[in-house]
Amino acid sequence: MSLTVAVTGATGFIGRHVAADLIARGIDVRAIIRPESTSDAPGGTQIVRVPLEAAALGDAFVGVDAVVHLAGVVSALDPSVYSAVNVEGTRAVATAAYAAGARLVHISSLAAAGPAPASAPRSEDDAPNPQTPYGRSKLEGERLVTTTPGLRWTILRPGVVYGPHDRAMLPIYKLAERGLLPLVGRTDAAYTLIHVHDVVRAIGAAIDAPSDGDIVFVGHSHPATARQILEAIRLAVGRPAVIIRVPQAVTRLAAEGCDLAARVIGRPLPLNRWRYVELSAEGFVCRTDRLRDRLGVVAQIDLREGLAQTAEWYRRAGWINSPW
Repeated sequence: MSLTVAVTGATGFIGRHVAADLIARGIDVRAIIRPESTSDAPGGTQIVRVPLEAAALGDAFVGVDAVVHLAGVVSALDPSVYSAVNVEGTRAVATAAYAAGARLVHISSLAAAGPAPASAPRSEDDAPNPQTPYGRSKLEGERLVTTTPGLRWTILRPGVVYGPHDRAMLPIYKLAERGLLPLVGRTDAAYTLIHVHDVVRAIGAAIDAPSDGDIVFVGHSHPATARQILEAIRLAVGRPAVIIRVPQAVTRLAAEGCDLAARVIGRPLPLNRWRYVELSAEGFVCRTDRLRDRLGVVAQIDLREGLAQTAEWYRRAGWINSPW
């Protein structure tokens, strides 16, 4: 008998990859989409438009075997938005998943755990120390999942996710096209990244896992510095972009200016005071032992390959130009 999996946030960057992978595996996918969303749903899914409220989700989850919870807010002007969506939305999903008797695969973030350098990568057993309202909201969402009585759950904490359909890294590719790449943050900081296809593999393994109650970091075993990321993007774009080091003091002033501008235009900008806090940290690096040992997943796509694949997808989509 075929499985049925509900995916919240199915029109998002990771969600559409997850839905496509599950459909390719012969799994019935119920795409849970906000009623007001104008994004196209992945082909082959059963579309259910409901808000992240327990009563509405209870009906949407009837008959599902598992729920993958991806819906959330990653950037907001008002910190209360993080609480409303990442905390209360997760509470509703956990409540409805339990009522449906479904296993919950909750997608959190490395931001919920907090920073750590490459010399001492963070373990799942370390006490969390989130640095931003987003990270704190993701940690509180985790707490709600783990304390929902009777719920079967797995929590995944990906590092920086990138790949086809990702708009977060697109501005860096466009800067590389223009020939200038700003290097911001600490020069000694490193980050755990993960290609979206490897994230999808981890989510699939979590759906199939025989055990419950695991919190698992998801990332490539080799972290990368900001310079290494920029160099790989420059190579992927195929332009001789110059990498310019930006002093921390300049980055801080720019973040303050972006906060003022964001309030004027009414939407968050990529740089703000919380992003500056992250850029000032010693890095965001995690261990990947548990990903291998508990879920049997080892990230297969390294940074250069993954960023090159992303560039090629951007070209096909018309998001960046060909270097020729």
